[in-house]
Amino acid sequence: MTTPTSPLPPSLHNLLPASLHGLCTATSVKKGSLLFQTGKKPQWMFFVVDGEVTLERLSQQGDPVVLQRTRHGFVSEASLQSAKYHCDGRAVANSDVVQIPIQDLAEALRNDADFSARWISMLNQEVKRLRLQCERLSLKSVKERVRHLIHTEGKDGTYAVNTGLKSLASQLGVTHEALYRTLAELEKSGELKRQDASLVLLHN
Repeated sequence: MTTPTSPLPPSLHNLLPASLHGLCTATSVKKGSLLFQTGKKPQWMFFVVDGEVTLERLSQQGDPVVLQRTRHGFVSEASLQSAKYHCDGRAVANSDVVQIPIQDLAEALRNDADFSARWISMLNQEVKRLRLQCERLSLKSVKERVRHLIHTEGKDGTYAVNTGLKSLASQLGVTHEALYRTLAELEKSGELKRQDASLVLLHN
């Protein structure tokens, strides 16, 4: 990891109390790197500024299972109340993250009522996002899942695919072959186009 001299992103700057700003460390993480490992004692809370970080756990068969994907926002919020990490945090793209000392963060939440209220509001937004993800995975067709993703997590009908289509297929809970076929069909029908590593809906 390297430490660039960059200010906090506005969303994090506005969320955290001023007393924590100087304790934050901005770092760049290469694709494939671990931010934290299962069983280790939590020392940092991580905020993803750019890129993508997943929370992963091994299945009983030894295969990695993705529990959460974060492209902008916190990962490992549960570590505030845990003596150890219960999953791995892995960068699946070159990522910029901010590290916040977890004990200082926990103390600020205990002693700063305004910050605690902002934190709860942020967690509520994350719950809404996860509900949308569950709703998406309940859809039967790959086309419906692609449309839902672009509408709910894209901007103005455009969704940036920063980590490649294989990663996107995993996010949608489908095989990459099924995703490739579906995108080709949507392009052929004129409903969607791929442009600059983005998926663009032409009929919203």
